[in-house]
Amino acid sequence: MKRIDIYYGGEHYSIGGRRFEDLREEIEAGMIAGPYWLEVNDGEGQMRAAHLLLTPGVPLAIVPVPDEYPGPSSDGASSEAGPPRVG
Repeated sequence: MKRIDIYYGGEHYSIGGRRFEDLREEIEAGMIAGPYWLEVNDGEGQMRAAHLLLTPGVPLAIVPVPDEYPGPSSDGASSEAGPPRVG
């Protein structure tokens, strides 16, 4: 896994070098124990450490980002299907 994207309070953060399942278990255990600080990366390029306070009622999403995305085919067209055409 390349990284895990974190969406917290309408902002985007990331975590690298972690397994998705391990991070999910860490968050669940921290939430059971009470308020919990999660260390994440803030920013693109030069990363800065940020600490997110996880408490009940605060929206949080963790999204695994795979190592490779489907890329363009050899003819330059995307391998993903586009939206359906209307009309």
